[in-house]
Amino acid sequence: MTTFDDREHAYEAKFAHDADLRFKAEARSVKIAAQWAAGLLGKTGDALEAYVAEVLAADFEEAGKDDVVRKLVADLAGKADEAAIREALQKALREAMKQLASAE
Repeated sequence: MTTFDDREHAYEAKFAHDADLRFKAEARSVKIAAQWAAGLLGKTGDALEAYVAEVLAADFEEAGKDDVVRKLVADLAGKADEAAIREALQKALREAMKQLASAE
């Protein structure tokens, strides 16, 4: 095997690792944002866990986060607008990336 082949395999492995990390971070960020929304709604305990599961299920409706944003906008009417929800999702993604980086 040549040095070029080794380098190619290393880049492929890094790309796969980064893609996996991004997927995990995005999934975790939805959970973090759902917990934030549940707090705004005053949910605790089992109700909080059920709400998080509901928001996670909404994430599978379509690609991207627009499905989650629509759900949270509807649920948080009067408590948070779309801009605040999108900002909370971005903060949650940063937090999730930080958590995953420290776990490695």
